[in-house]
Amino acid sequence: MTRRGLLLFAAMCVIWGIPYLFIRIAVSELTPATLVFLRTGVAAAVLLPIAIRRGGLRDLIEKWRPLIIFAAIEIGVPWLALSTAEQHISSSLAGLLISAVPLVGVVIAPVFGNRERIGPINLAGLLLGIGGVAAIVGFDLRSTGWLPLTEMAVVAICYAIGPAILARHLSGLPSVSVIAASLAICAVVYAPVAALQWPRTVPTAGALASVGVLALIAEIGPVRATVITYINPAVAAVAGILVLHERFTAGMGFGFVLVLVGSTLATRRARAILDSHRRALDGSRAGG
Repeated sequence: MTRRGLLLFAAMCVIWGIPYLFIRIAVSELTPATLVFLRTGVAAAVLLPIAIRRGGLRDLIEKWRPLIIFAAIEIGVPWLALSTAEQHISSSLAGLLISAVPLVGVVIAPVFGNRERIGPINLAGLLLGIGGVAAIVGFDLRSTGWLPLTEMAVVAICYAIGPAILARHLSGLPSVSVIAASLAICAVVYAPVAALQWPRTVPTAGALASVGVLALIAEIGPVRATVITYINPAVAAVAGILVLHERFTAGMGFGFVLVLVGSTLATRRARAILDSHRRALDGSRAGG
């Protein structure tokens, strides 16, 4: 990887890792619905003129049904669930739980037409990843509660389904138009709720800055590369510890490693594993 590529990769990891920190700051003064409205509204206001200028919105008319579903699954539902969960759990824990997205993706893949059989190694990876999630959460649920964990499960499921919908039903469409329209749809839906829950006093500079950063990040779009999905939870954990002085246990660190290893095994194709073994065997024979 070139130096430029490495810098871009590091930047994307930070960009996708810090939203959990800013969500935690923002929801201390704003309701989750108001935060989602502000994030989507500001981002849509920036992206819609660009999409209109490029003329890409016309291409979305025939795809309005999958577009609405994508907007709800990728943005509307998970952003609300994540913001609500972070009213009760740390940003570090929220970020680490997002690392389970690849595991969920393996489970739901057959629903979207992937008929590839889950092999023993894939199954072992799933079980290992589940064990890692359990280690991250810990067994003391009194300080966490079931509801925030359920909300984080909803987030992970939505983040796994969203890209599948995008790839199957919205591929070939301008990405800026898809993202802009999705953000605008969610902003319109959340506007009435945000109006009812609008804060009576002006939020602090920290909360307003958090909303601004989250809106800018939303403009980048929802597509997450697999490797970045693995790394950004670590960025989220470090940011929460350094900025908000959140607690980080050995179990959380150990569980995160298990999730990474489990996700790698669960998402690895059995054929690729056999091919690698075959190449290694051929190499050993040649060397012998």
